[in-house]
Amino acid sequence: MGKRGSKHSKLYRDKPAKEEQTRAMSLAGVSCLVTGAGGFLGQRIVRLLLEEDEALAEIRLLDKDFSREALWSFGKFQGKTEVKILEGDIRDVEFLHRACQGVSLVIHTASIIDTLGLVEKQLLWEVNVTGTQMLLEACAHCNVQHFIYTSTIEVAGPNCRGDPIFNGDEDTPYESTSKFPYAQSKRLAEECVLKADGQMLKDGGVLVTCALRSMYIFGEGCPFLQGHLDKCLLNKNVYLRFSRKEALVNPVYVGNIAWAHVQAAKALQVPQKARHIRGQFYYISDDTPHMSYADLNYELTKELGFAIEPWLPMPLTMLYYFSLLLEIVSFMLRPFVRYIPSTNRHLVTLLNTPFTFSYRKAQKDFGYVPRYTWEEAKRYTSQWIASIVPQRREYLKSKKA
Repeated sequence: MGKRGSKHSKLYRDKPAKEEQTRAMSLAGVSCLVTGAGGFLGQRIVRLLLEEDEALAEIRLLDKDFSREALWSFGKFQGKTEVKILEGDIRDVEFLHRACQGVSLVIHTASIIDTLGLVEKQLLWEVNVTGTQMLLEACAHCNVQHFIYTSTIEVAGPNCRGDPIFNGDEDTPYESTSKFPYAQSKRLAEECVLKADGQMLKDGGVLVTCALRSMYIFGEGCPFLQGHLDKCLLNKNVYLRFSRKEALVNPVYVGNIAWAHVQAAKALQVPQKARHIRGQFYYISDDTPHMSYADLNYELTKELGFAIEPWLPMPLTMLYYFSLLLEIVSFMLRPFVRYIPSTNRHLVTLLNTPFTFSYRKAQKDFGYVPRYTWEEAKRYTSQWIASIVPQRREYLKSKKA
């Protein structure tokens, strides 16, 4: 793998067509590093990599720490592929160099997700932006040839005006004006990744990069679904209505966004496909019906006997200015105490703006097709929610006591 990517121009000119077809869409013998491997998406990517028919040579799993459940699941699916667990900080230069040594592919999912402003901006920047830059530098130093970055729909918007997009794509013009720290940090990190495409490696090869902009991800183990479930249980099994019914979005199932990473990784091994992918970003969605964020919660649990409030807690304009008032209070209290409001204008806009995107370009350029149908995604997620309801009830009771 290392020698094949040593000279970028030669790699794309001299590869015999027959050999390319033989290796097409395979990760056989590849050494891969997955950052954020202990997280919701990272675990699913690792699982799919371990399930590959043609085994990878090695998968290195990097995260600040791993739960017992995550380690158990990796062992459950491990076959011929060697698996190494690397616990450490993505801001540690020496740690990153050790992690990247001898690797040919990096899938970078690690980041702090913060929609409320709970995390200090400096820490958000250090992990999401500086951490990504340092990882790219480590890749250049260690001759890593391929780099896939997990980006987010929030890089695109919605903007502060709440301008909608219906079935958009990578060429849809849109003025993104979000100043919210999380969205900014992901946008800057994505820019770093795409600018790094074509960077010379230490051995004379060339780094090839791309970014996958995911829709909101749902599925088994989703921390956001669990958070909404807790509020629902406290509200007598009725989900809170935090987005208008007409604010249509297209969430993506975790198994499908994970599969998109695997498909992109395979395509990067094929020079003809890599030519089209390099330096590009892709929207990744699936065939989940378009619905609001609040209605997704209900759709996944209505057969379990849960309901949803019919209306927003107040008219949308009033909700927006109520959030502004909370932000002003938070600002005024800052010298004395750190008060984080339960909502903010960015979140109100995000949750109430129609914002849907197609995966056509990913399908065309690297053959992405959702691996799981909506019916399967709904069934698996509903079963998981049903399995955690008793323990969440007990937890909330003990917390109240």
